[in-house]
Amino acid sequence: MTAVPAGHARFVDVRQVRRSFARAASGYDQSAFLAREIDRRMLDRLDYVRIEPQRILDLGCATGASLTALRERYRDAQLLGADFCEPMLRAGRQQKTLLARLMPFLKPQSASLVAADAEHLPFAAGSLGLIWSNLLLYWLDEPRPAFREAQRTLEVGGLFMFSTFGPDTLRELAGCFGDGAAHTQRFTDMHDLGDMLVECGFVDPVMDME
Repeated sequence: MTAVPAGHARFVDVRQVRRSFARAASGYDQSAFLAREIDRRMLDRLDYVRIEPQRILDLGCATGASLTALRERYRDAQLLGADFCEPMLRAGRQQKTLLARLMPFLKPQSASLVAADAEHLPFAAGSLGLIWSNLLLYWLDEPRPAFREAQRTLEVGGLFMFSTFGPDTLRELAGCFGDGAAHTQRFTDMHDLGDMLVECGFVDPVMDME
């Protein structure tokens, strides 16, 4: 379990988060409209990045829905998905099997889904060309261990592309309490995330906000 910096109480109960995702796995894709919209915007940004990764990891892949769009863009790449919730991965595998039965004329999506958390990735150093992560980081009390693992597993010149929520997220809800206590997750400012990336070995991080 990752240590939380001094002065910060642990807010995210990882075991409870895993249980919640497990309960939601069977219907997750039907309600993940926000994640899919952010997927689309992240994909648009890839238009400005000239890379041809041979191995791509979707970190925090849930059922693996993002891998379909990544396959369309990088047809020759090996696709990998990692998530810490096995029921999510199982739901993704079941969906792929069902789709193959209903539409056997479609080329199957060849992606390997593995159970792993962002702080302990089962991949060799320098083995990934692109790490894609949509709305994972805000579930981590301390993102640096995940950043270090991403830096370790990326090849030289590889790209770590992620999305997360910022400090204004749920601001109205937090303000309703008016007691100064934390009632929502901590959402890290993008400038602080950029500093953390540099601290963990990344070069020239580019952060933007919508």
